[in-house]
Amino acid sequence: MIFTSKIANRAALSALALSFASATAPAFAQAPAGAPRQGWFKVCTKQEDNDVCIVQNLLTANNGQLVTAVGLITVEGKVNRKIIQVSVPSARLIQTGIQMQINGGKAAKLDYAVCMPDKCVAEAPLTDATIAALKKGNEVVFTSVNFQRAPNPIKISLDGFTGVFDGAPIEQSKLEERQRALQEEMQKKAEDARKKLEDAQKAAKQQ
Repeated sequence: MIFTSKIANRAALSALALSFASATAPAFAQAPAGAPRQGWFKVCTKQEDNDVCIVQNLLTANNGQLVTAVGLITVEGKVNRKIIQVSVPSARLIQTGIQMQINGGKAAKLDYAVCMPDKCVAEAPLTDATIAALKKGNEVVFTSVNFQRAPNPIKISLDGFTGVFDGAPIEQSKLEERQRALQEEMQKKAEDARKKLEDAQKAAKQQ
């Protein structure tokens, strides 16, 4: 019974984190590296008998697709858990998991918990030591391996992490404003890319 309960709690927490993350970020498919950093932010919500806070950082490519999503999840209440989840594009090599390296230190492995058509999610317990290392660090690198067995390291700055982790969550109105601004930026980049392609095609026809 204890084993079954632990599995149920873990499954519930994973589902909770995934659904919560999807509510605050656009869905993503495989995207190239070189994403602009959106920065760390914190959101909190009430889920039944639990208080859930997630400190997140979302990296998007120039076309608006998400490259990597990081979530440090704290659940307090009927269920008490702390985990770190990292989402990457699908078509990953499962056995290798995702390697997390803080400030060039020893890499820690995050095993994949679930893979879906658009992404794979790895997770591991969020320990006090990990939190302390992130607060002291300058950057963290998450490395997944694609189906061609090529490592795909993604570097994320830890600038501002401590203040966000220890601070108050972002207000819902500001979160919505942030999402609108991000969506507008994505649309503008997509329009600029489309115009450049059209101009290049016109120039080619004139030659």
